[in-house]
Amino acid sequence: MNVQQLRVFVEVCGSETLQDAAEKLGLKQPTVSFHLRRLEEELGVKLFHKPARSLFPTENAADLLPYARRIVALMEEVESMMEERRDQGEGKLKLGASYTPATYFLPPHMAAFGSLHPRVRIQLSVKKADGLLEMLRKYEIDAAVVSLPADRLEGLVMEKLMEDELKLLLSPAHPLARRETLTAADLQPQTFLIHEAGSTSRKLTDEWAADIGLQWSSFMELGAIETIKEAVKCNIGVGVLPKRSVLREAASGELVMRDLPDYVNRRHICLVYRREEQISRQVRAFIAFLLHACGREPVA
Repeated sequence: MNVQQLRVFVEVCGSETLQDAAEKLGLKQPTVSFHLRRLEEELGVKLFHKPARSLFPTENAADLLPYARRIVALMEEVESMMEERRDQGEGKLKLGASYTPATYFLPPHMAAFGSLHPRVRIQLSVKKADGLLEMLRKYEIDAAVVSLPADRLEGLVMEKLMEDELKLLLSPAHPLARRETLTAADLQPQTFLIHEAGSTSRKLTDEWAADIGLQWSSFMELGAIETIKEAVKCNIGVGVLPKRSVLREAASGELVMRDLPDYVNRRHICLVYRREEQISRQVRAFIAFLLHACGREPVA
């Protein structure tokens, strides 16, 4: 069993066809089949069912996959470290960010970090927080900057960088925009413009509504913050959005921002990384940089 066989195995498990995996690996399909066959022979177990040009992982493959991912990730880290020594560079930094931090928080910090470490090649994946945490556990990214409730994450270190509470947003033309304080009764008849299910903001919005006994009499699910903001500007309904995402519009008067009634914030922008003894130099540098930039001390 060698690393190339494991690389091929991991890529095939994440691809729909052998041809897709071969293209991602820069190999020919027969070469991919050869590596899989040799891996099965060396392990002495069947890894894939192979009916009519299809490929389905067996239970053996499912058990092997997390170990293979870790071995491949460690080898890539070693290769990156050796490349750094060879070229006097600092390697690749694979980051993940959920939508609010990726758009309204992370860019200036990435620019500043890049100025300090010009040889670090930053790769950014933008997804929902849950998906990024799964990528982190699978060694597909090195660290994630995500909006999360202040909960413990098994096997991961979570550094809270700053609060980013949810706020109520209204069009200046909305009748409630003239009131500084709103109640659940005021909001009950309103049409709410809210995030689609699965996002951190939606989970916390649902929890807030349940806590104050607010029933959604009318609501629209929208998949993007910018879409919600534009819909609120057109007075289609009232929105619930992270404060950091609407600071500019609130300051310019395009939107009116109000506190959610009886809202207790649990939402933070957090830096998350694996709890490991061995962390590459570029990842350590990014963690230290971001914590210092946000005035935070690392978790003990």
